[in-house]
Amino acid sequence: MSDFYLTTPLYYVNASPHIGHAYTNVISDCMARFRRLNGESVFFLTGTDEHGEKIKKAAEDCNEDVEKFVEEKAQTFKSLWKQLNISYDFFIRTTEKSHVDVVSKVIKTVYDKGDIYKSKYRGFYCLPCESFWTESQVKEAAGCPDCKRDVEIIEEDNYFFKLSKYQEWLLEYLKNNPGFVKPKTRYNEVVSFLERNTLEDLCISRPKKRLGWGIDFPLDNNYVVYVWFDALINYISGAGYLSDSDKFNSLWPVDIHFMAKDILRHHAIFWPIMLKALELEMPRVIFAHGWWKIGEDKISKSRGNIVNPLELIKTIGVDGLRYFLLREVPVGVDGNFSWSAIINRLNSDLANDLGNLVYRTLNMAEKYFKGVVQVKELHIPERFKPHLDCLQNDYAASMEEVDFSSALDKIWKFINIMNKHVEDTKPWILWKEKKLDELNSFLFSLLEGIRITAIYIYPFMPSTSEAILRQLGIDNDVLSSNALKDVAFRIGKFRVKKEEPLFPRIESESSD
Repeated sequence: MSDFYLTTPLYYVNASPHIGHAYTNVISDCMARFRRLNGESVFFLTGTDEHGEKIKKAAEDCNEDVEKFVEEKAQTFKSLWKQLNISYDFFIRTTEKSHVDVVSKVIKTVYDKGDIYKSKYRGFYCLPCESFWTESQVKEAAGCPDCKRDVEIIEEDNYFFKLSKYQEWLLEYLKNNPGFVKPKTRYNEVVSFLERNTLEDLCISRPKKRLGWGIDFPLDNNYVVYVWFDALINYISGAGYLSDSDKFNSLWPVDIHFMAKDILRHHAIFWPIMLKALELEMPRVIFAHGWWKIGEDKISKSRGNIVNPLELIKTIGVDGLRYFLLREVPVGVDGNFSWSAIINRLNSDLANDLGNLVYRTLNMAEKYFKGVVQVKELHIPERFKPHLDCLQNDYAASMEEVDFSSALDKIWKFINIMNKHVEDTKPWILWKEKKLDELNSFLFSLLEGIRITAIYIYPFMPSTSEAILRQLGIDNDVLSSNALKDVAFRIGKFRVKKEEPLFPRIESESSD
């Protein structure tokens, strides 16, 4: 059986990570954990992009050696992923020899095929985006079409990759494979771009005398490789291309590439054409998620409105941040980031709904039955059944479609039904009237519902899931594999040991 292979983009190390980086990796981690929970073997790749002009400049601005600079920044990203509980399998850096070797091999292969040539380049270049643009694109946008900043005119000899040769092929491929780019709005953007524009060949080198920080261009030692051409190749170098054919054959083609929508052009146009030139299979899905905004502005370093995920973790916790990012908006659209939205979501959903349900149910189990609750016959409350059936039938489909907010909505409907069951049943009256068998059955059904909930929320909030199971007296090994195939109600025994509330309410002291 082939592995499920998913990737994030490689993150530039010219600055510290922000909430946009965290969002992409949380999305990817949620998918990876779901796939493992579903019994699949997963390979999750992330890493850092460490070459390019703006990284060299950032190091110089800090008065640091560039190699030391990128090493420190790579470790900063690794540290954040650890704190966010990101379960990646391999962290790739573009300065690693194994990647450098693959980049050199790719360029030689494509050159031998006749798809690389040398010519004079004159065009418009955006340093912050490290992107080339045509004169018409720059005029229409009054600057860089992506970041709106000024561009510079560059004229020099360089090496080019024949993008234009493959334009008709790519357009036909997209039309024959409408699920290749997701969501649908992004697919339409790519198709429209190809129908309305003529692709220019891609400049894939930089003169070493102007920019010495990059991979040596294997055809000419006077040049280094253009950073985007270098970085995109990580998806095959990280999967064992050239170094491990068995691994590569098991992993490729990648099942899903996750990235933000502002780098869709590179992934949905440059990358498929590069793969076609290499005669490799296409990725199964290229998924471009939306941006987080403050007001109408995208959160980014250039706009000076960076949100530091580490500061948020201090206030709302890792799982609080993960939950907000995954629940607040569907993955494919833009979201508005505000403190009030975080407070409302966490206090309502996590503290009131989930946290209160778990705490008071465990409290009742300890108070009424000294923490030991078991039944000999299975009784599922009628009001639970439609929600359990919905989760059993629809949860996996929502997850596979990267519809995480919909999957969470289904889980929360079940959580709210359990809370309503407590209010309607009034277990304190059962205790007062000494209806212990009825009270025992009631508590067991709640504990079972909470156990099932803990499994379903695991991809979103892994630490919370593990904490719930621990308090139920259940080993976390149940989350290792195939948990979704054995998530139905069961007969058994709970040995409850209540801990502190999962999610204390957050006071509204901070402001947007």
